[in-house]
Amino acid sequence: MTGSQQRAALQRKIWDIANDVRGSVDGWDFKQYVLGTLFYRFISENFALYIEADDESIDYAALDDSVITPEIKDDAIKTKGYFIYPSQLFAGVTKDANTNESLNTDLAATFAAIESSANGYPSEVDIKGLFADFDTTSNRLGNTVSAKNQRLAKVLKRVAELDFSDFEGSQIDLFGDAYEFLISNYAANAGKSGGEFFTPQHVSKLIAMLAMHKQSSVNKIYDPACGSGSLLLQSKKHFDAHIIEEGFFGQEINHTTYNLARMNMFLHNINYDKFNIQLGSTLTEPHFGDEKPFDAIVSNPPYSVKWIGSDDPTLINDDRFAPAGVLAPKSKADFAFVLHALSYLSSKGRAAIVCFPGIFYRGGAEQKIRKYLVDNNYVETVISLAPNLFYGTTIAVNILVLSKHKADTNVQFIDASGENYFKKETNNNVLNEQHIEAIMEAFDSKENIDHFAQSVPMEEISGNSYNLSVSSYVEPEDTREEVDIAELNGELKTTVARIDQLRTEIDSIVAEIEGEEVEA
Repeated sequence: MTGSQQRAALQRKIWDIANDVRGSVDGWDFKQYVLGTLFYRFISENFALYIEADDESIDYAALDDSVITPEIKDDAIKTKGYFIYPSQLFAGVTKDANTNESLNTDLAATFAAIESSANGYPSEVDIKGLFADFDTTSNRLGNTVSAKNQRLAKVLKRVAELDFSDFEGSQIDLFGDAYEFLISNYAANAGKSGGEFFTPQHVSKLIAMLAMHKQSSVNKIYDPACGSGSLLLQSKKHFDAHIIEEGFFGQEINHTTYNLARMNMFLHNINYDKFNIQLGSTLTEPHFGDEKPFDAIVSNPPYSVKWIGSDDPTLINDDRFAPAGVLAPKSKADFAFVLHALSYLSSKGRAAIVCFPGIFYRGGAEQKIRKYLVDNNYVETVISLAPNLFYGTTIAVNILVLSKHKADTNVQFIDASGENYFKKETNNNVLNEQHIEAIMEAFDSKENIDHFAQSVPMEEISGNSYNLSVSSYVEPEDTREEVDIAELNGELKTTVARIDQLRTEIDSIVAEIEGEEVEA
């Protein structure tokens, strides 16, 4: 069985389990329990392996909690960021789950203990609240304690059934891959809300490649609206680990999604000291402003959301927005995210940002911000993508690539919205390797390609009211059938002559009939 076949088999089983354990509960509402249980199993097994350190004589799960010394615990927390006693491990709790009449409260206590183990350590902020959405007292699990315990036991048992041992050596990031698969399926089935926290992997790959292009190393990578962290993790998946020196940074406004992002980091073997995900509004409560600028920024911020904007007079003096001289409209915060990213970008880096198409041609404040970006030569490329690539929206979005180290003053436009640059699937269109490669080749070369890519001088853009719509600069291919006028005229002459002949024959027949009637 190939690696892709193994992955598909594992994913089918995971989704079957997810649907089975939720029962009548909506999958979107139940996702925290499946995802949280998978995370609980991962950190348990990962922690046990760390303690055992390949010493076959040690079975951490079989040890008594009392043998754990303060020194062992302290050292483990400094390294892993948290501590799990043998009695708290997933395997042991799951083994007794069907007979444990206090399973829901025991689980809650275990999760609280794991989180509190980091208190006072550098990892505290990364561990705190990780299980906050795994509410073992929720009525979603059942109306009685017994019903809740039955549902919890079922979730634990079914996740325990997942056998990853057959997949060793397949180069699949097993737990992380399973987790992302679940998140993507939940997103795909959640309608609009699904798109708020997960960017499909094929689009994430393109965005990460744009931001990391030709950088032999980056100090760190940042997503100001990170959702579940899918965009950040694509940079880990497709580039050697050493290329990203100081780790992964992000901010997320939704508390549940913020927890998913932190779990996602652990599940992809990114230790607490290599990621920093913060909770809060990026636009009004930004983190990392005191950090060194980022060499790579990736983002798929919410489209055209409302923000406080000009209602807060202090924002126009904010270092992120002041250089443009105007704030993004209160009803459309898109350019506020763009200016935020630009402010955090290093002199050698790139930012690749998914944007709503309207911001590239509308007037008012958005036009003034475009003028600032173009006049200061920050816009490297605008890429128009196909429709229906994202969860929760069918619109054809754009990718804006910003750079502070451009070699010239041209702006490149790439039209990847045509049918040659996406694959139609049942629910969403997708970008395959061929499509991504074609876009990246054009991005790299900056060559003009008829009906696909065009590099446009800054002066032409300024003369066009700073319109940055791809369709204004890349002429679409005319797919209409070519018509040979001379041939068409010849066919018309033949047709007219034939009509004249038919009319003459008809007139003759009519005259003959009329003559016969007169004789009669």
